[in-house]
Amino acid sequence: MAYIRSRKHGAHCAPALKSTTAALLALAVPAASVAAEATLPTVTVTAPTEQPEYKVDRVSSPKFTEPLLNTTQTISVISEQLVKEQGATTLTEALRNSPGVSTFFLGENGNTTTGDAIYMRGFDTSNSIYVDGVRDLGSVSRDTFNVGQIEVTKGPAGTDYGRSAPTGAINLVTKRASLEDASSASLTAGNDYLRATADLNRAITAIEGAAIRLNVMGQQGGVEGRDEVENDRWGVAASLAYGLGSPTRAFLDLMHVQQNNMPDGGVPTIGLPGYSSPDPKRPFLTDAGRVNPENFYGTTSDYDDVRTDMVTFTVEHDLSPTATLRNTTRWGKTRQDYLLTSFMGSTANLLTPNPADPSTWTLARSSPTFKNQTNEILTNQTNVNATLVTGGITHDLSAGIEFIQEKQTNLSTVRTGNWPAANLYDPDPNVSGMTWALNGGHADGETRTAAAYLFDTLKLNEQWQINGGMRVERYKTEYQNIAACGGTGNSAIPCNGAATGTLVTAADLDDSDTLFNWKLGVLYKPAPNGSIYANYATSQQPPGGSNFTLSTNANNAGNPDYKPQEARTAEIGTKWDLLDQQLSLSAAIYRTEVRNEVEQDPVDLQYYQTGKKRVQGIELGAVGQITKAWGISAGFTIMDTEVLSGANVGNDDSKDLNYTPKNAFTAWTSYNLGHGITVAGGGRYVGQLQRGKDGAVGTPKYVESYWVFDGMAAYAVNKNINLQLNVYNLFDEDYVAAINKSGYRYTPGTPRSARLTANFTF
Repeated sequence: MAYIRSRKHGAHCAPALKSTTAALLALAVPAASVAAEATLPTVTVTAPTEQPEYKVDRVSSPKFTEPLLNTTQTISVISEQLVKEQGATTLTEALRNSPGVSTFFLGENGNTTTGDAIYMRGFDTSNSIYVDGVRDLGSVSRDTFNVGQIEVTKGPAGTDYGRSAPTGAINLVTKRASLEDASSASLTAGNDYLRATADLNRAITAIEGAAIRLNVMGQQGGVEGRDEVENDRWGVAASLAYGLGSPTRAFLDLMHVQQNNMPDGGVPTIGLPGYSSPDPKRPFLTDAGRVNPENFYGTTSDYDDVRTDMVTFTVEHDLSPTATLRNTTRWGKTRQDYLLTSFMGSTANLLTPNPADPSTWTLARSSPTFKNQTNEILTNQTNVNATLVTGGITHDLSAGIEFIQEKQTNLSTVRTGNWPAANLYDPDPNVSGMTWALNGGHADGETRTAAAYLFDTLKLNEQWQINGGMRVERYKTEYQNIAACGGTGNSAIPCNGAATGTLVTAADLDDSDTLFNWKLGVLYKPAPNGSIYANYATSQQPPGGSNFTLSTNANNAGNPDYKPQEARTAEIGTKWDLLDQQLSLSAAIYRTEVRNEVEQDPVDLQYYQTGKKRVQGIELGAVGQITKAWGISAGFTIMDTEVLSGANVGNDDSKDLNYTPKNAFTAWTSYNLGHGITVAGGGRYVGQLQRGKDGAVGTPKYVESYWVFDGMAAYAVNKNINLQLNVYNLFDEDYVAAINKSGYRYTPGTPRSARLTANFTF
């Protein structure tokens, strides 16, 4: 049945947020009262004089047997403390601490990307996001309320994780129960924004070695600088541990998150630098003024509803003092249902009935995007770590097997009618005229994988180490598309005598193969606190490996007749732990080549896997403590990208890759002044980005570089209460955060804004 959907913003999230806020206040107020009573005889405030550390010495995955200092790869770890100081609530916000990693791409012409659409070193990494080493599916925004640290592995990660993006992977480490009792909560308020979290950990005294941890989160509110857009969500995560401190340990981790958002389709690029008229008959558009970046061109019927559930059971057993066996079973499911009204400012859609009066200009809302997608994963991973000595050589071994089943289902929607056009400079979201409903069509993709891997670090002596790894995996992808026949253009589906709208099998395809990935590194330690290394690694992405979609189209990399995309990276670098091991410095030079890209031959017009791309550059990093009171996290990268073989992907005459800054810098530093006062601040620089290449006329070919600075000040009222003020975009920089392929739309950067947080510990 057709319907029109509307809702009051925040209605779904408000009850959860109110109950969460009430619980936090109930916990915090008594703690504050007790502290106040304890300090009544004096006016002395006791506050820490040392700054909590940013430096993390090793990643969580047992596949990495050595600390970061001795790991022959660029890996940056974003700590929970850094995320907390910056007030970062999503993965996208936290990743600003890794240079050149962000959501630069807004989507195709009529299809706006949602969630964590991450680009890293020139390639889309959205489908290489993991939680505790297990792939996390879905184009959703991930909250940080249950994240202990974020690990960004740069360079091919095929040996570590299996099929993945060519330039790296991102792993989120969840918070787990421990035997240390700890309780904390926070309440954050801003302009049309409210967020509450709590983190409670308790040892279960009745059961030796048992503990429980509970994390809860509730948020509702708008997005600074954007009318109508909202991010409302709530979540709860529980961790139960048994056998802590014993040779056998078990963990049961549960998580449930719901989001009820108003999505953002961006604003027109008209008036931006580089914009010109898409119509030679209307040259006045070249000098048209910019639209207000706060304008919302969607409708109040738009929505983005997400439900995420995850259950993880892990057992660890120490076989000996030098060997540990682990088994992890994970079931996860994410369902995303959204309608997003976007647009294309083409000649046909941008109407100017009275050229002299911009108040009459309109923009057609011609590109509604529907998605009703469910992702599900079931996996079992077994790993053994062992240290042994043979012939005077120490081996740190990690070996395992993995069995993974991943599914994706997309339900088809049919619409009737259209939204009325929006006034270009004064859009009204309160419109009607379009109805939609599911039509019974569905596209189902499934990939089953069985893999085995082995890693070994050979310590030849105090100075020299050799490490290597290999992974063999057998996969099979099946894809079936049941669609309503009929239509026109490229999307037309033959009815073969059936009535238009009849459900027919539009595609029934499968693909299977065996992938082999490997890496090899050599490390030299000139001193115990330093290392110099060289590394070579590979990864592969088979047809349908990133989106479970196979195709018979010759120009589609998802065609099962094609070979997997291949990536190879060579890296030389050095890492040093200085200032009594408190400050880590790193530098690396790398080159990545991606092969087997599908390209059209200009002579016979046939498609072949002859395309090749290259990304090379330098990355520098510094993280840790300069003094006990002074902490820093900084990174800088230079990226030189080039299409070595094949057509340009950017919309200019160069061979550069799109959505990739040539230079990027990020830094955050904090200082504890004593007397309970901490100040912090940072900046990030993103170089010029060029958009994708297509037939769009008049749109900007690139977006300009920008600097953004943030600041933070915190005051410890007492040992239980800390007040934190974050100010974002201190100098109110006007910048483009993301641009779509054609350049018709962009996401404005967040203007100057502030949030005040009360942190409680008890």
